[in-house]
Amino acid sequence: MANKQYLRSFTAIAATGMLAVSLTFGIKDSSEPTQAVIVQGDTYALVLEAIHQTGATLTHELDIINAAGVDLTQHQLDQLQQIDGLRIHADAGVKTAGGPKPNAEHVKLIGADQLHAQGIDGTGITVAVLDTGMWYSHNDIKRDLDGNNRIVAEYDAIRGKEAHAADKHGHGTHLSSIIASTQLSDDGNVQGIAPNVNLINVKAFGEDGSSTYADVIRGLDWIVDNKDEYDIRVVNLSFSSAPQSHYWDDPLNQAVMKAWEAGIVIVASAGNNGPDAMTIGVPGNVPYVITVGAMTDNYTPGNANDDLLASFSSAGPTYEGFVKPEVVAPGGHILGIMDDGNHQIADDHPEWVQENPRLYVMSGTSQSAAVVTGAVALLLDAKPWLSPDDVKCQLMASAQPARDANGDLAYSVFQQGAGMINAKRAVDSQDLGCGNNGLNVSADLAGIAHFGGLANRDSDGNYYLSGVDGYLWADGYLWADGYLWADSEFTSSGYLWADGYLWADGYLWADGYLWADGYLWADGLSRAASVNGWVEQE
Repeated sequence: MANKQYLRSFTAIAATGMLAVSLTFGIKDSSEPTQAVIVQGDTYALVLEAIHQTGATLTHELDIINAAGVDLTQHQLDQLQQIDGLRIHADAGVKTAGGPKPNAEHVKLIGADQLHAQGIDGTGITVAVLDTGMWYSHNDIKRDLDGNNRIVAEYDAIRGKEAHAADKHGHGTHLSSIIASTQLSDDGNVQGIAPNVNLINVKAFGEDGSSTYADVIRGLDWIVDNKDEYDIRVVNLSFSSAPQSHYWDDPLNQAVMKAWEAGIVIVASAGNNGPDAMTIGVPGNVPYVITVGAMTDNYTPGNANDDLLASFSSAGPTYEGFVKPEVVAPGGHILGIMDDGNHQIADDHPEWVQENPRLYVMSGTSQSAAVVTGAVALLLDAKPWLSPDDVKCQLMASAQPARDANGDLAYSVFQQGAGMINAKRAVDSQDLGCGNNGLNVSADLAGIAHFGGLANRDSDGNYYLSGVDGYLWADGYLWADGYLWADSEFTSSGYLWADGYLWADGYLWADGYLWADGYLWADGLSRAASVNGWVEQE
């Protein structure tokens, strides 16, 4: 597929009666300060024409969401804001997330080693990692189990071109190795969940782990455009930004929804802002995607009785009432590849560099999302016909919730979703039709319908599920369904939609998480994203 030309400069002539007006695209008074914004419209042509008319400088073509990134002056911004059919978002930053001896415990904890023994290793599945880049000169990332180069493409979304996208931060390399490393651990198991996948390296985050909405969206745009050429089936998104609008109004979320609509499974980290309620970030708050929280084996991998939900793992519900995360996976002290001489994380936290200087230990929902990304690749290797909704269904249907000694749930649905994933049980699952029921991503993107979930909060500050008679772990996942969003269903006194089941068996929040006040929507001009922040090992 031909590459898009992402940066353009041209002069257009517009004739008005007998007067010919020359409009130079991208020319501005260099003495005026400029700002970066994302301009979105009803059509992409409208956006380009508006930018053209104001003389703003085009920096990013983001037609995946009918938008473009521009640099402009305040005067040019004022002009754009007067044009009907346009929406302006500021282009701020985005950031990513962040010991024992080398092992492959995360592989065994989810049953991936059992699938490897059956020859299910991700062969033929292409996974895109949109992150800080990839240290692909490390052969355990670059080469598959047969020694072939499995990095089939690279795209630098910061520069807007297909090129080697080197990782100076370390986050993207660490995640890529969790997904795909062919390195053998001390016990003889490979350290990657899906060691034979093909990889696509999409760099949108810099050396400090930060990015902009425009760069991330441009990376997603490239992935969707090249989906068929490289047969991209899964994308790992291990970063987070604070929600500042309904999920459907956020431009980054719109790009993520476009990818899901195109048939790509999106795995997103929940974020490292737990344990409080309503801390799920963008794009993990998108109801369609598989959002992943983190658990830890408490440094006793052979003893499941003391496993814990990681304290940093962000929890739901989302503002629109969806239960998030959908599942949890190992995210505490996960071993991966990182070079202590070339990666910023290892320089900042050298205490977690292993004796082998190319191995590093990190904790975070970034790591747990990478584990699930690998598990999705194994599931698609075994059953390549599954749709993204089917994949979500089977992962959830085969997950197991944490329970205490009395058999009660140890954590609420808003912390652990359906529970801990198991790749082997997911491959064996025959469940279908339990993913994203009641939702319609195409209608959502078209603005025809938007959706809400079943979460609610009572007058004492406890979260519960409306209209669910008990907690259904394996009977249709009613709590995962959506319904048509209608503002008239809300009241200002606690958002009590209906009498429902009070979830009292798990962790309850009661410290004033008033939904009416919990999210102060911004004016649309602050959009930041970063890889999930560093957390201490658990």
